[in-house]
Amino acid sequence: MSAARLTIDLAALAANHATLRAAAPGAVVAPVVKADGYGLGAGLIAGRLWDEGARDFFVARLSEGLALRAAMGAARPARIFVLDGLAGVEAGALVDAALTPVLNSAEDIARWRGVGGACAIHIDTGMNRLGVDVDDARAAADLKVELVMSHLACAADPASPRNARQLALFREARARFPDAPASLAASAGIYLGADYHFDMVRPGISLFGGGPREVPDPAFRAVARLEAPILQVRDLKAGDAVGYGDSFVADRAMRIGLLAAGYADGLLRRAMGRASAWIGDAPAPILTVSMDLLAVDLTQSPGARPGDLVELLGPRAHVDDLAAATGTVAHECLVRLSPRAERVRLG
Repeated sequence: MSAARLTIDLAALAANHATLRAAAPGAVVAPVVKADGYGLGAGLIAGRLWDEGARDFFVARLSEGLALRAAMGAARPARIFVLDGLAGVEAGALVDAALTPVLNSAEDIARWRGVGGACAIHIDTGMNRLGVDVDDARAAADLKVELVMSHLACAADPASPRNARQLALFREARARFPDAPASLAASAGIYLGADYHFDMVRPGISLFGGGPREVPDPAFRAVARLEAPILQVRDLKAGDAVGYGDSFVADRAMRIGLLAAGYADGLLRRAMGRASAWIGDAPAPILTVSMDLLAVDLTQSPGARPGDLVELLGPRAHVDDLAAATGTVAHECLVRLSPRAERVRLG
């Protein structure tokens, strides 16, 4: 290897899907594959999950829905929900591709009434993003509503009182559509308990290995593993500097490795000085990150040599640990993965 490699473990994906199904018995598990399957390829991810029994999927944009429909093909007639609804799109494009819009406003409801096809209704229960007010949702009573849904703002924190308030509002709204299935929980919401499951759950990040509480969870396996080879090993003296603007200055004699990866491959620049890569079972703190190269501390891997592979994201360099170290969420760490890295599929 002379460049970064991204391994996508489809067996791990299938195992995570099975874990989520077991956590929400009786509910349909509808994977969220927006942002091109969290950066890993929506067609690839949805295709494997179809093989595992998934028949319903969620994307964000019309363009994502069209791409996923094409990738699934006629042999896999999935039901694909488009979360953005009708905002800025022609309703006919949704109809032509057999996509189901998630209606988010009174305007969406009025426009879709002229179409008359299947739809979902998103009720805003207090997150104040997309969604129809509870009272305005009544206008959709004459539509072909196949799903009533909402989204939890604080599900990763089981102690948050917001969860119970949103649940109560959702139950009130759902009662106005007694014949429609209901969905409230995404990955974290599943683990708030059966009261939050309803008829369908919509996991996203935990399908890909992220813990539902935004910390590593051994129940979920890493689906993405980003590795890069060591290009060069250098010995530094105390006071030697590395990288642009003297990003790192050695405070002692030490050995470092220069890797064939950088932020052009999707590793967040904020990782330098905060996160660690892994060489086998030993951490290698990340010292600098530039576009194509990064430097790691080899103190705990004195035998490391050029050509050795270093894990930047994966089972040891856990996505939740990287997110915490860089002040973000696991979702961002995944969707920023670049197509430049060679992609390998397992399972």
